Amino acid sequence: MLTPLGWGTLVGSLVLYAVAYVLGYPEPAVLASGGLLALACALAWTAPRPKLEVRREVTPLKVPRGDAAVAVLQVRNLGGWALSGLRARDRFGAGEQTVDLPRLRRSALRTVSYPLPTDERGEIPVGPLLLIRADPLGLTRRVREYGEAVTLLVRPRTVALPIPPSGRAHHLEGPTSDNAPSGTVTFHTLREYVVGDDLRHVHWRSSARTGTLMVRQLIDASLPTTTVVLDTRDLTELSVDAAASVALAAARAGFPVRLITGEGVAAETKSDAELVLDRLALVRAGDAREAVRLARGGGSLVLVTADPAEAARAAAVRKRFDRVICVFTGSAEVSVPGVVTLRLGDLDALPYVWTTR
Repeated sequence: MLTPLGWGTLVGSLVLYAVAYVLGYPEPAVLASGGLLALACALAWTAPRPKLEVRREVTPLKVPRGDAAVAVLQVRNLGGWALSGLRARDRFGAGEQTVDLPRLRRSALRTVSYPLPTDERGEIPVGPLLLIRADPLGLTRRVREYGEAVTLLVRPRTVALPIPPSGRAHHLEGPTSDNAPSGTVTFHTLREYVVGDDLRHVHWRSSARTGTLMVRQLIDASLPTTTVVLDTRDLTELSVDAAASVALAAARAGFPVRLITGEGVAAETKSDAELVLDRLALVRAGDAREAVRLARGGGSLVLVTADPAEAARAAAVRKRFDRVICVFTGSAEVSVPGVVTLRLGDLDALPYVWTTR
């Protein structure tokens, strides 16, 4: 493949040959011959296909916003001669990273690393990786694609918090001994059998009717649920970070968590903190329905919003929950009767306001 400089050299050489032919001067022909000779040498330099073993690893694949993530590139020369002029080009999102590789002797392995952007929350495609070999004059180059694109998931930032209060004393901090009651087991729904399910939970009547082995899914109704509602109509990164911190605290403590955005229930889990962070990594602002109206009752409700009107709506649902907390990230003064309101201007201040409410 000719580079723009290579095409310019080719066109210029042809023009010089034409000038030499028309005017009868030998000098332009000599210059044209030099240009074509340089092109021939450049093509001979890049024409052989290099034998390379290339590996690129992105670590970690999931990272909090602002934390470090790097791509580690390993290139091994499997050919019988040394290689120089290699350059790696990796794409990530709308940007790209170009790295010049040192000269590779026979069987030599080179390892280079370069940082990836983590300033914006969301999915960032990384790759595919291109290896470019160019001649010393930059007239020609060979480009080859290696591997497949991977996705770097940039999650919200979080801070450590105690578990959200439910308003009830029963098992607020979880079982305190091996003899603590295990709670009530309540029927939740029917689902298909998977390997490892207790056969005592098989619902034979439904299995016979559907032709598929069905089991009862039971839940522990004694553990209070933490419902985190994130208002996405006036979304800020601070709001997402605060919602992630609250939901993460409950999930890591093994308490049921229900995450709701304006589009509906984004996640519902008992202890899967990874699921909560993954879903919040993809939340985007938009005109959506009032999220607080989607919250079912029971346990504690934590509303995260920057809209005073949405904060006021929390009062309408406070009777459905044991406790209602509003984490307000806006600049206005907000006071909602019956609702614990926490003013938050910086994520690092959340642990303080959370424990001193």
